[in-house]
Amino acid sequence: MRDETPVTRLRAAAFRVPTDGPEADGTLAWDSTVIVVVNVEAGGCAGLGYTYGAAEGASLINGTLAPVVSGQDIWDTPSAHERMRQQVRNMGASGIAATAISAVDVALWDVKARLLDLPLARLLGMRRPTVPVYGSGGFTNYDNVRLRDQLAGWVAQGCQWVKIKVGTDPDRDPQRMAAAREAIGDAGLFIDANGALSSKPALQLARRAADAGVRWFEEPVSSDDPAGLSWLRDRMPASIEIAAGEYAWNLDDIRRTLDTVDVQQADATRCGGVTGFLAAGTLCDAHHVDFSGHCAPSLHCHVACAVPRLRHLEYFHDHARLEAMLFDGAAEIRDGRIAPDLTQPGLGLTLKAADAARFAL
Repeated sequence: MRDETPVTRLRAAAFRVPTDGPEADGTLAWDSTVIVVVNVEAGGCAGLGYTYGAAEGASLINGTLAPVVSGQDIWDTPSAHERMRQQVRNMGASGIAATAISAVDVALWDVKARLLDLPLARLLGMRRPTVPVYGSGGFTNYDNVRLRDQLAGWVAQGCQWVKIKVGTDPDRDPQRMAAAREAIGDAGLFIDANGALSSKPALQLARRAADAGVRWFEEPVSSDDPAGLSWLRDRMPASIEIAAGEYAWNLDDIRRTLDTVDVQQADATRCGGVTGFLAAGTLCDAHHVDFSGHCAPSLHCHVACAVPRLRHLEYFHDHARLEAMLFDGAAEIRDGRIAPDLTQPGLGLTLKAADAARFAL
């Protein structure tokens, strides 16, 4: 019988990393990305987790979650996860609290795998050795030259699909989709409105998108509008699938969208870490709905090898760039796929502390 191995240290820090240029989608514009990195120690071993979102997540982790996780047995990850959920009950378990829990959960799994000297994918059980990815960026403020160059670059790396943002100026989007099609040839083209549109304008854009060979329309309306998603799915051109779910904070959120989409998305940095992502994959499997991971490729790489019905993982420009800057062992595309490093324990990631320090908040 294995002895208990208590968590002896849990700390989080936030970093703000400038993007490589201004970026925009259908609802927001930004010039930096915030990442909250968690360090957990147990049994003389250290592991990490992270999430993207608000810097305040670090304070919530250090002040609210660390006291209830410290001293917990590292082998009892579900117990620690439940204690964190209970601790944030009165403040609400969505939003910043969900991202904080997600980052800590990932770090706990990372430590557990490191203590066992196993890659996390091996600990979870691998259904596939590699994960297909689609290149994601194509921001609405890009001119056509940058749009084409970015998308063509992903196709040159073997990606079967690429995705562009739409919705800032729907009248201009058909021309942008045509430019994207010119750049990628026969590769699959996806579009993402980030919930910027209402149902009828989204349907109008979808009909134009079908002419450009678009195969996936992500969040044409908000994920908080399941009736709108369902209305659109029933009227969408047959060649286009509806996807949503990146803002799901828990299984209830995912359950609400499962009957309204063709492909369900989830993000381990938001929906409860490794624990939540595995549960989301199982729920999709039970409903016979394909599953797609959202962003944070280096974090998702291992768990995406383990879940059922995985379609692909989003290789988001900002996160791929940032993870390569801040972590040794960051995921890299090879022939349109990423793969966990099975020679390293845990996630196989190490924070480049000196490089990260200049971005610390």
